[in-house]
Amino acid sequence: MIRAIALDDERPALDVIEAFCSRIPSITLVKSFTRTGEARLYMENNPVDLIFLDINMPRESGLEFSRSINQQSMVIFTTAYSEFAAESYEVEAVDYLLKPFTFERFGQAVQRAQIRLKSLSTERMESGEPAHLFLRVDYGLVKVTLSDILFIEGLDNYLKIHLRGTRALVVRLTMKAMQDKLPAEHFVRVHRSYIVPLDKIRTVRNKVILIEEEEIPIGSSYERDFLDRFIQ
Repeated sequence: MIRAIALDDERPALDVIEAFCSRIPSITLVKSFTRTGEARLYMENNPVDLIFLDINMPRESGLEFSRSINQQSMVIFTTAYSEFAAESYEVEAVDYLLKPFTFERFGQAVQRAQIRLKSLSTERMESGEPAHLFLRVDYGLVKVTLSDILFIEGLDNYLKIHLRGTRALVVRLTMKAMQDKLPAEHFVRVHRSYIVPLDKIRTVRNKVILIEEEEIPIGSSYERDFLDRFIQ
C-alpha cells in the first residue's frame, strides 16, 4: 500500500486527485494540502511514500518544495504547464501529469510509482544493506540503522533514540509517527513512553524489560499485546 499526500493551491484539483485515489485499492491518500508549509510540517512527523505535487504554487514552487523535503518520497507532478517537464525529471520525478488528466493516465502514474517502490525495496534486499531510517536531527538528516536501536523513549514532543555504541539521538517526532516508520514485526510499543526491538530484550520480569543495563517498564494497556508477541 502506497501512503500518499496531495499538494495543490486549487481545491478543485485536490478533489480530482482524492476521487481518483479512492478508486485505486493500492494507494491511500492520507492528507491533502493547499500550502507547502502545512505539507512540510506534516511530513516532519509522518512517513509519506508519494506526493502528488502541483508545480505552479504561490510563494514556493512545487519544484522548490520537492528539493527541500527531508524524506525520500517519490513525486508525481501535476501541472497545467508543459514547460516544466524537463526540470521535473532533474529531481527524478516518477511522472508528470498535465492537467486536465484522465483517470486512466492517473492510474498509469500510480502504477509507475508502485514499480519504483518495489524496485527500491528489491535493490536494498539484494545489496544486503541493513534496513535504516533517515531522521531529522536539528537541521539535517541522520541515517539510523534499525539494528542499532536499543530502545526509543518518549519525551513530551520529542523522542530519544538510544543506540548501540554511540550517543542517543533526540528527534522531534511523536511516538505514533515513529511506530509507523518502524517494521511492526521487529518493534513493539510496551509503554506510552517506550518502543523496544524484540531482539534486544534480555529478560522480562515483574513487568520490567531489561535491555543491556536499562530497565524499561511495561504499561498495563500494552502488556497483553507485548507478551503475545514476545512468547511466540
